[in-house]
Amino acid sequence: MKVQNIIFPLDKNPDFIKDLRGRVDGYFKQNNLSKYGNKTIVFQSVFMGLLYILPYVLMLSGVVTSILGVMLSWVAMGGGMAGLGMVLMHDANHRVFSRNQTVNKWLGKSLYLLGGFPPNWRHQHNTMHHGFTNIEGHDEDIAPVGFLRFSPHRKLFKVHRFQHIYAWFFYGLMTLSWVTMKDFVRIKNYKNEGVAPFDKKYKSYLTDLIIAKSFYYLFLLVLPILIMPISWFWIVGGFFIMHYISGLILTTIFQTAHVVPSSAYPLPSNEGKLENNWAIHQLLTTSDFSPKSRVLSWMIGGLNYQVEHHLFPNISHVHYKKLSQLVKETAYEYNLPYHSQETFFKAVAGHTRMLKMLGRQAALV
Repeated sequence: MKVQNIIFPLDKNPDFIKDLRGRVDGYFKQNNLSKYGNKTIVFQSVFMGLLYILPYVLMLSGVVTSILGVMLSWVAMGGGMAGLGMVLMHDANHRVFSRNQTVNKWLGKSLYLLGGFPPNWRHQHNTMHHGFTNIEGHDEDIAPVGFLRFSPHRKLFKVHRFQHIYAWFFYGLMTLSWVTMKDFVRIKNYKNEGVAPFDKKYKSYLTDLIIAKSFYYLFLLVLPILIMPISWFWIVGGFFIMHYISGLILTTIFQTAHVVPSSAYPLPSNEGKLENNWAIHQLLTTSDFSPKSRVLSWMIGGLNYQVEHHLFPNISHVHYKKLSQLVKETAYEYNLPYHSQETFFKAVAGHTRMLKMLGRQAALV
Protein backbone atom coordinates (compact mmCIF):
# COMPACT_ATOMS: atom_id res chain seq x y z
CA MET A 1 0.00 0.00 0.00
CA LYS A 2 1.28 3.42 -0.93
CA VAL A 3 1.24 5.56 2.19
CA GLN A 4 -0.34 8.99 1.84
CA ASN A 5 0.78 11.61 4.30
CA ILE A 6 -1.86 11.41 7.01
CA ILE A 7 -2.38 14.31 9.39
CA PHE A 8 -4.05 13.77 12.74
CA PRO A 9 -5.16 17.24 13.94
CA LEU A 10 -3.63 18.24 17.23
CA ASP A 11 -6.19 20.93 18.01
CA LYS A 12 -9.21 18.60 18.33
CA ASN A 13 -9.85 17.65 21.96
CA PRO A 14 -6.14 17.39 22.85
CA ASP A 15 -6.82 17.25 26.60
CA PHE A 16 -8.25 13.73 26.47
CA ILE A 17 -5.04 11.85 25.75
CA LYS A 18 -2.99 14.24 27.89
CA ASP A 19 -5.28 13.64 30.85
CA LEU A 20 -5.45 9.89 30.21
CA ARG A 21 -1.68 9.53 29.96
CA GLY A 22 -1.31 11.44 33.20
CA ARG A 23 -3.70 9.07 34.96
CA VAL A 24 -1.99 6.01 33.53
CA ASP A 25 1.44 7.31 34.54
CA GLY A 26 0.03 8.02 37.99
CA TYR A 27 -1.26 4.46 38.26
CA PHE A 28 2.17 3.00 37.61
CA LYS A 29 3.92 5.43 39.96
CA GLN A 30 1.44 4.98 42.82
CA ASN A 31 1.66 1.20 42.58
CA ASN A 32 5.42 1.17 41.93
CA LEU A 33 4.93 -0.88 38.77
CA SER A 34 6.90 -1.23 35.57
CA LYS A 35 5.07 -0.75 32.28
CA TYR A 36 6.82 -3.82 30.92
CA GLY A 37 5.95 -7.49 31.35
CA ASN A 38 6.19 -9.34 34.66
CA LYS A 39 6.23 -12.94 35.87
CA THR A 40 2.74 -13.45 34.43
CA ILE A 41 3.93 -13.00 30.85
CA VAL A 42 6.91 -15.27 31.51
CA PHE A 43 4.61 -18.04 32.72
CA GLN A 44 2.24 -17.46 29.79
CA SER A 45 5.13 -17.67 27.34
CA VAL A 46 6.53 -20.87 28.86
CA PHE A 47 3.07 -22.47 28.77
CA MET A 48 2.41 -21.51 25.15
CA GLY A 49 5.94 -22.40 24.12
CA LEU A 50 5.58 -25.89 25.59
CA LEU A 51 2.16 -26.28 23.98
CA TYR A 52 3.79 -25.54 20.62
CA ILE A 53 7.12 -27.34 20.96
CA LEU A 54 6.45 -30.32 23.24
CA PRO A 55 4.04 -32.15 20.89
CA TYR A 56 6.60 -31.76 18.10
CA VAL A 57 9.33 -33.26 20.28
CA LEU A 58 7.07 -36.13 21.35
CA MET A 59 6.25 -36.95 17.73
CA LEU A 60 9.83 -36.88 16.46
CA SER A 61 11.20 -38.78 19.45
CA GLY A 62 8.79 -41.64 18.85
CA VAL A 63 6.79 -41.20 22.03
CA VAL A 64 3.67 -40.40 20.00
CA THR A 65 3.28 -42.69 16.98
CA SER A 66 -0.43 -43.43 16.50
CA ILE A 67 -2.35 -41.53 13.84
CA LEU A 68 -4.78 -40.19 16.45
CA GLY A 69 -1.93 -39.12 18.75
CA VAL A 70 -0.12 -37.40 15.90
CA MET A 71 -3.22 -35.52 14.78
CA LEU A 72 -3.97 -34.41 18.34
CA SER A 73 -0.37 -33.23 18.62
CA TRP A 74 -0.77 -31.01 15.57
CA VAL A 75 -4.02 -29.66 17.05
CA ALA A 76 -2.21 -28.75 20.28
CA MET A 77 0.57 -27.13 18.26
CA GLY A 78 -2.01 -24.98 16.48
CA GLY A 79 -3.23 -23.63 19.81
CA GLY A 80 0.33 -23.15 21.02
CA MET A 81 1.30 -21.40 17.80
CA ALA A 82 -1.51 -18.86 18.15
CA GLY A 83 -0.87 -18.44 21.87
CA LEU A 84 2.86 -17.94 21.46
CA GLY A 85 2.18 -15.31 18.83
CA MET A 86 -0.33 -13.39 20.95
CA VAL A 87 1.47 -13.69 24.28
CA LEU A 88 5.21 -13.57 23.59
CA MET A 89 5.85 -12.49 20.00
CA HIS A 90 3.32 -9.67 20.05
CA ASP A 91 4.63 -7.98 23.21
CA ALA A 92 8.26 -8.57 22.23
CA ASN A 93 7.83 -6.91 18.83
CA HIS A 94 6.11 -4.00 20.52
CA ARG A 95 9.26 -3.84 22.69
CA VAL A 96 7.31 -4.23 25.94
CA PHE A 97 7.89 -7.85 26.96
CA SER A 98 10.94 -6.80 28.94
CA ARG A 99 12.60 -3.60 30.07
CA ASN A 100 15.75 -4.99 28.41
CA GLN A 101 15.48 -4.16 24.72
CA THR A 102 17.99 -6.84 23.78
CA VAL A 103 15.61 -9.40 25.27
CA ASN A 104 12.74 -7.90 23.27
CA LYS A 105 14.81 -8.01 20.09
CA TRP A 106 15.61 -11.70 20.40
CA LEU A 107 12.20 -12.77 21.64
CA GLY A 108 10.67 -10.86 18.75
CA LYS A 109 12.45 -13.32 16.47
CA SER A 110 10.16 -16.04 17.84
CA LEU A 111 7.99 -15.20 14.85
CA TYR A 112 10.49 -17.16 12.75
CA LEU A 113 9.45 -20.26 14.71
CA LEU A 114 5.85 -19.61 13.67
CA GLY A 115 6.68 -19.29 9.98
CA GLY A 116 6.47 -15.49 9.84
CA PHE A 117 8.97 -12.74 9.06
CA PRO A 118 9.52 -10.19 11.89
CA PRO A 119 10.50 -7.14 9.74
CA ASN A 120 7.32 -7.49 7.67
CA TRP A 121 5.17 -7.95 10.74
CA ARG A 122 6.58 -4.93 12.54
CA HIS A 123 5.95 -2.64 9.57
CA GLN A 124 2.50 -4.01 8.78
CA HIS A 125 1.32 -4.17 12.39
CA ASN A 126 3.23 -1.61 14.44
CA THR A 127 3.51 1.10 11.80
CA MET A 128 0.55 0.68 9.47
CA HIS A 129 -2.17 -0.97 11.55
CA HIS A 130 -1.51 0.95 14.77
CA GLY A 131 -0.69 4.18 13.00
CA PHE A 132 -3.61 4.18 10.57
CA THR A 133 -6.25 1.86 12.04
CA ASN A 134 -9.17 1.20 9.67
CA ILE A 135 -7.97 3.80 7.17
CA GLU A 136 -8.50 2.57 3.63
CA GLY A 137 -5.27 2.32 1.66
CA HIS A 138 -3.12 2.21 4.78
CA ASP A 139 -4.26 -0.51 7.18
CA GLU A 140 -3.59 -3.89 5.54
CA ASP A 141 -5.79 -5.64 8.10
CA ILE A 142 -8.89 -4.30 6.33
CA ALA A 143 -7.54 -5.06 2.85
CA PRO A 144 -7.70 -8.85 2.43
CA VAL A 145 -8.10 -10.68 -0.88
CA GLY A 146 -10.98 -9.56 -3.10
CA PHE A 147 -13.58 -12.08 -1.98
CA LEU A 148 -13.48 -10.61 1.54
CA ARG A 149 -14.64 -7.04 2.16
CA PHE A 150 -13.71 -5.48 5.50
CA SER A 151 -14.16 -1.82 4.57
CA PRO A 152 -17.15 0.12 3.20
CA HIS A 153 -14.73 1.98 0.94
CA ARG A 154 -13.75 -1.10 -1.04
CA LYS A 155 -15.49 -2.31 -4.19
CA LEU A 156 -18.56 -4.45 -3.59
CA PHE A 157 -18.91 -7.72 -5.51
CA LYS A 158 -21.88 -10.08 -5.64
CA VAL A 159 -19.96 -12.80 -3.83
CA HIS A 160 -19.60 -10.54 -0.77
CA ARG A 161 -23.29 -11.12 -0.07
CA PHE A 162 -22.31 -14.46 1.43
CA GLN A 163 -19.05 -13.50 3.11
CA HIS A 164 -20.52 -13.70 6.61
CA ILE A 165 -20.86 -17.43 5.90
CA TYR A 166 -17.68 -18.32 4.03
CA ALA A 167 -15.26 -15.86 5.67
CA TRP A 168 -14.66 -18.20 8.60
CA PHE A 169 -13.21 -20.85 6.29
CA PHE A 170 -10.70 -18.40 4.85
CA TYR A 171 -9.73 -17.09 8.29
CA GLY A 172 -8.11 -20.45 8.96
CA LEU A 173 -5.81 -19.97 5.97
CA MET A 174 -4.17 -16.80 7.30
CA THR A 175 -0.97 -18.26 8.72
CA LEU A 176 -0.68 -20.64 5.77
CA SER A 177 -0.49 -17.57 3.56
CA TRP A 178 2.34 -16.30 5.78
CA VAL A 179 4.47 -19.38 5.30
CA THR A 180 3.87 -19.61 1.56
CA MET A 181 3.51 -16.43 -0.46
CA LYS A 182 2.37 -13.47 1.64
CA ASP A 183 5.73 -12.56 3.17
CA PHE A 184 7.36 -12.61 -0.27
CA VAL A 185 4.62 -10.40 -1.71
CA ARG A 186 4.84 -7.96 1.19
CA ILE A 187 8.60 -7.56 1.12
CA LYS A 188 8.47 -6.85 -2.62
CA ASN A 189 5.61 -4.37 -2.20
CA TYR A 190 7.42 -2.53 0.60
CA LYS A 191 10.51 -2.25 -1.59
CA ASN A 192 8.50 -0.91 -4.54
CA GLU A 193 6.76 1.61 -2.27
CA GLY A 194 10.10 2.91 -1.02
CA VAL A 195 9.46 1.85 2.57
CA ALA A 196 12.62 2.12 4.67
CA PRO A 197 14.64 0.03 5.24
CA PHE A 198 13.14 -2.46 2.75
CA ASP A 199 14.08 -0.21 -0.18
CA LYS A 200 17.79 -0.17 0.65
CA LYS A 201 18.14 -3.63 2.25
CA TYR A 202 15.86 -5.61 -0.01
CA LYS A 203 18.41 -8.22 -1.06
CA SER A 204 19.50 -8.73 2.53
CA TYR A 205 15.91 -9.09 3.72
CA LEU A 206 15.04 -11.41 0.83
CA THR A 207 18.01 -13.65 1.65
CA ASP A 208 16.98 -13.69 5.31
CA LEU A 209 13.41 -14.53 4.32
CA ILE A 210 14.41 -17.41 2.05
CA ILE A 211 16.73 -18.91 4.66
CA ALA A 212 14.09 -18.55 7.40
CA LYS A 213 11.39 -20.22 5.31
CA SER A 214 13.77 -23.03 4.30
CA PHE A 215 14.60 -23.86 7.91
CA TYR A 216 10.94 -23.63 8.87
CA TYR A 217 9.90 -26.17 6.25
CA LEU A 218 12.89 -28.35 7.09
CA PHE A 219 11.90 -28.65 10.75
CA LEU A 220 8.10 -28.62 10.44
CA LEU A 221 7.66 -30.79 7.34
CA VAL A 222 10.80 -32.46 5.99
CA LEU A 223 12.14 -33.90 9.26
CA PRO A 224 8.74 -35.24 10.41
CA ILE A 225 8.25 -36.91 7.02
CA LEU A 226 11.73 -38.49 7.18
CA ILE A 227 11.60 -39.55 10.83
CA MET A 228 8.02 -40.36 11.79
CA PRO A 229 6.75 -43.89 11.04
CA ILE A 230 3.55 -42.80 9.29
CA SER A 231 2.69 -41.84 5.73
CA TRP A 232 3.74 -38.41 4.53
CA PHE A 233 0.17 -37.28 3.82
CA TRP A 234 -0.74 -37.56 7.51
CA ILE A 235 2.10 -35.18 8.34
CA VAL A 236 1.13 -32.72 5.61
CA GLY A 237 -2.46 -32.94 6.84
CA GLY A 238 -1.35 -32.32 10.42
CA PHE A 239 0.72 -29.33 9.32
CA PHE A 240 -2.36 -27.93 7.60
CA ILE A 241 -4.51 -28.55 10.69
CA MET A 242 -1.97 -26.76 12.91
CA HIS A 243 -1.98 -23.69 10.68
CA TYR A 244 -5.72 -23.74 10.18
CA ILE A 245 -6.40 -23.72 13.92
CA SER A 246 -3.84 -20.99 14.50
CA GLY A 247 -5.09 -18.87 11.61
CA LEU A 248 -8.72 -19.16 12.68
CA ILE A 249 -7.91 -18.14 16.26
CA LEU A 250 -5.69 -15.20 15.32
CA THR A 251 -7.92 -13.77 12.61
CA THR A 252 -11.05 -14.04 14.73
CA ILE A 253 -9.40 -12.34 17.71
CA PHE A 254 -8.13 -9.41 15.64
CA GLN A 255 -11.15 -8.89 13.39
CA THR A 256 -13.63 -8.85 16.28
CA ALA A 257 -11.81 -5.76 17.53
CA HIS A 258 -11.94 -3.66 14.37
CA VAL A 259 -14.56 -4.98 11.95
CA VAL A 260 -17.70 -4.66 14.03
CA PRO A 261 -20.83 -2.46 13.79
CA SER A 262 -19.34 0.20 16.08
CA SER A 263 -16.19 0.57 13.94
CA ALA A 264 -15.52 3.80 12.08
CA TYR A 265 -13.67 3.92 8.75
CA PRO A 266 -12.48 7.54 8.48
CA LEU A 267 -11.09 8.86 5.22
CA PRO A 268 -8.61 11.74 5.07
CA SER A 269 -9.32 14.88 3.11
CA ASN A 270 -7.55 15.58 -0.16
CA GLU A 271 -4.83 17.21 1.93
CA GLY A 272 -4.50 14.05 4.03
CA LYS A 273 -6.12 15.51 7.14
CA LEU A 274 -8.40 13.44 9.36
CA GLU A 275 -11.27 14.76 11.44
CA ASN A 276 -10.02 13.51 14.82
CA ASN A 277 -6.71 13.29 16.61
CA TRP A 278 -4.90 9.95 16.83
CA ALA A 279 -6.20 8.94 20.28
CA ILE A 280 -9.85 9.62 19.49
CA HIS A 281 -9.35 7.83 16.17
CA GLN A 282 -8.36 4.71 18.13
CA LEU A 283 -11.51 4.93 20.24
CA LEU A 284 -13.67 5.18 17.13
CA THR A 285 -12.07 2.27 15.27
CA THR A 286 -11.46 -0.24 18.07
CA SER A 287 -13.51 -2.35 20.45
CA ASP A 288 -12.80 -4.47 23.52
CA PHE A 289 -14.56 -7.72 24.30
CA SER A 290 -15.01 -10.07 27.22
CA PRO A 291 -13.46 -7.71 29.81
CA LYS A 292 -14.49 -9.89 32.75
CA SER A 293 -13.01 -13.14 31.46
CA ARG A 294 -9.63 -13.61 33.12
CA VAL A 295 -9.14 -17.00 31.48
CA LEU A 296 -9.71 -15.77 27.92
CA SER A 297 -7.57 -12.70 28.50
CA TRP A 298 -4.75 -14.89 29.85
CA MET A 299 -4.96 -17.25 26.88
CA ILE A 300 -4.92 -14.54 24.19
CA GLY A 301 -2.35 -12.21 25.67
CA GLY A 302 -4.78 -9.49 26.74
CA LEU A 303 -5.88 -8.85 23.16
CA ASN A 304 -9.49 -8.63 24.30
CA TYR A 305 -8.41 -5.17 25.55
CA GLN A 306 -7.73 -3.78 22.09
CA VAL A 307 -8.74 -0.22 22.97
CA GLU A 308 -6.08 -0.13 25.69
CA HIS A 309 -3.55 -1.80 23.44
CA HIS A 310 -4.08 0.73 20.65
CA LEU A 311 -3.87 3.69 22.98
CA PHE A 312 -0.86 2.29 24.85
CA PRO A 313 1.10 -0.09 22.59
CA ASN A 314 4.16 0.83 24.67
CA ILE A 315 2.70 -0.95 27.72
CA SER A 316 2.64 -4.73 28.19
CA HIS A 317 -0.71 -6.49 27.93
CA VAL A 318 -0.45 -7.75 31.53
CA HIS A 319 -1.57 -4.28 32.68
CA TYR A 320 -4.51 -3.74 30.33
CA LYS A 321 -7.26 -5.00 32.62
CA LYS A 322 -6.34 -2.46 35.29
CA LEU A 323 -5.93 0.31 32.73
CA SER A 324 -9.27 -0.41 31.06
CA GLN A 325 -11.21 1.24 33.87
CA LEU A 326 -9.09 4.40 33.60
CA VAL A 327 -9.58 4.50 29.83
CA LYS A 328 -13.32 3.94 30.12
CA GLU A 329 -13.83 6.58 32.82
CA THR A 330 -11.72 9.18 31.03
CA ALA A 331 -13.44 8.57 27.69
CA TYR A 332 -16.86 9.04 29.27
CA GLU A 333 -15.74 12.20 31.06
CA TYR A 334 -14.84 13.68 27.68
CA ASN A 335 -18.07 12.42 26.07
CA LEU A 336 -16.11 10.05 23.86
CA PRO A 337 -17.10 6.50 22.91
CA TYR A 338 -15.65 3.44 24.58
CA HIS A 339 -16.70 0.32 22.68
CA SER A 340 -16.76 -3.01 24.46
CA GLN A 341 -18.70 -6.25 24.03
CA GLU A 342 -19.64 -8.13 27.19
CA THR A 343 -18.57 -11.55 25.90
CA PHE A 344 -16.45 -13.03 23.14
CA PHE A 345 -19.51 -14.62 21.58
CA LYS A 346 -21.23 -11.24 21.35
CA ALA A 347 -18.09 -9.87 19.69
CA VAL A 348 -18.15 -12.71 17.16
CA ALA A 349 -21.84 -12.11 16.55
CA GLY A 350 -21.13 -8.41 16.00
CA HIS A 351 -18.36 -9.22 13.56
CA THR A 352 -20.71 -11.54 11.69
CA ARG A 353 -23.32 -8.79 11.43
CA MET A 354 -20.69 -6.40 10.15
CA LEU A 355 -19.56 -8.88 7.50
CA LYS A 356 -23.17 -9.24 6.40
CA MET A 357 -23.61 -5.46 6.31
CA LEU A 358 -20.42 -4.93 4.32
CA GLY A 359 -21.51 -7.68 1.94
CA ARG A 360 -24.60 -5.71 0.98
CA GLN A 361 -23.66 -2.05 1.42
CA ALA A 362 -22.51 -0.21 -1.69
CA ALA A 363 -19.06 1.35 -1.57
CA LEU A 364 -18.88 4.77 0.07
CA VAL A 365 -17.28 7.58 -1.88
